[in-house]
Amino acid sequence: MNFQNKKPLTTGFLQSVNLMYDRAVKLLDLPEDVAETIRVCNSTYEVQFSVRLRGKLHSFKGYRSVHSEHMEPAKGGIRYSIEVNKDEVEALAALMTFKCALVETPFGGSKGGLIIDPTAWEPHELEKITRRFAYELAKRDLINPSQNVPAPDMGTGEREMAWMADEYRRMNPTDMNARACVTGKPLNAGGIAGRTEATGRGVQYALQEFFRHPDDVAAAGLSGTLDGKSVVVQGLGNVGYHAAKFLSEEDGAKIVGVVERDGAVFDPKGINVEDLKAHLVSGQPLCAFPGVEFTENGALGLEYECDILIPAACESVITYGNAHRIKAPLIIEAANGPVTAEANDILLERGCTIIPDLFANAGGVTVSYFEWAKNISHIRFGRMQRRQEEARSRAFLEQLETLLPNGVDASIKRQLECGAGELELVRSGLDDTMRAAYVAMREVRQAHPNCPDLRTAAYMVAVRRIASVMDHFTL
Repeated sequence: MNFQNKKPLTTGFLQSVNLMYDRAVKLLDLPEDVAETIRVCNSTYEVQFSVRLRGKLHSFKGYRSVHSEHMEPAKGGIRYSIEVNKDEVEALAALMTFKCALVETPFGGSKGGLIIDPTAWEPHELEKITRRFAYELAKRDLINPSQNVPAPDMGTGEREMAWMADEYRRMNPTDMNARACVTGKPLNAGGIAGRTEATGRGVQYALQEFFRHPDDVAAAGLSGTLDGKSVVVQGLGNVGYHAAKFLSEEDGAKIVGVVERDGAVFDPKGINVEDLKAHLVSGQPLCAFPGVEFTENGALGLEYECDILIPAACESVITYGNAHRIKAPLIIEAANGPVTAEANDILLERGCTIIPDLFANAGGVTVSYFEWAKNISHIRFGRMQRRQEEARSRAFLEQLETLLPNGVDASIKRQLECGAGELELVRSGLDDTMRAAYVAMREVRQAHPNCPDLRTAAYMVAVRRIASVMDHFTL
């Protein structure tokens, strides 16, 4: 079928997600009532509140959508953006449901958003707004450690999560699990090591696992390992920055292009990610970054020739209109929904491999799960076993050195003697999660001849797991 001659099938993010879901469900032969129950959003709360700022009342509108409560709490970020809308929040909540099921975190799916430009307000003003929004959500159990647990998203970070957690604690002073009401908090407020970079680290682990399967790499028209692969990153925010940093510094990939709101920069010899990030953080425009080619039309950056394209900003950036111009043979969706359903079809027809968002950006919710579990258990990971592991390793090495004429190399000895702390355990758990999820997708795709891609396989894995939980519901 020639998808390039078809008219667009979708009109929005939510419809695109539902279309992808429906395609997967047809291959699972689920009862129609079960399929519909899983597909629909359970509820969406819309709130409008006012905060007195700068001498007058300012009104704000926000949402919190709960897509599924087949497992509780429901989990999902809260974004701050002037583009937030009901359909977007519901689409993101649905993706969270399927994402959590795919990587086997015991949560339902939820998402929230506040229509606001966070850069338009001073920090103390943003705190008042955030606390009021948290209050409106918490009094309806839409922030609650056992019911609904937000996390950072676009426009929010650990600062906003700390404000929300503190507001919940003030409202519930006797709740001993109050810190577990949100994740993505600072370390000194109950956060966990490795959460800030978790989504970007997950993208790295996803690509590492992909390149462990030579057949999959060959199907994408590539060969070898990540070393030397050219990469274009769209969005150098938290996710894009960390993914680019880890891939270039640890795996030998070459970042040849970076796409931002105000344009794109290219250098076939490679861009220093740290230098570019520092340049942008200092407030300088992208066009002033030295030694690179610049174009004002950032959308053209997506069409730059490279081995791997990483859309890491927002949804619907690769569409029916530009999909046929994408040159990258491998796309990994670090953002939620960057490829629309019809663009997905066009890219598949052209032989492109897409590592889907359900899997690729699941690092954030995976480490959020670790943080939530840490808060519920009230103990830091590694606290009880780290020194015992070190003592056992030291005893083994001392015995080994008696058998080796030259002993053990000092650097290797230091590495082996070090017990796993929280950061090491978080990275290990995330790596294991990403490996297992990829294998699950791959096995389903291989077992179903009508399954066209990893995205459909990801939905199939997730929906099958959700349906199995629902079999045990008492209605």
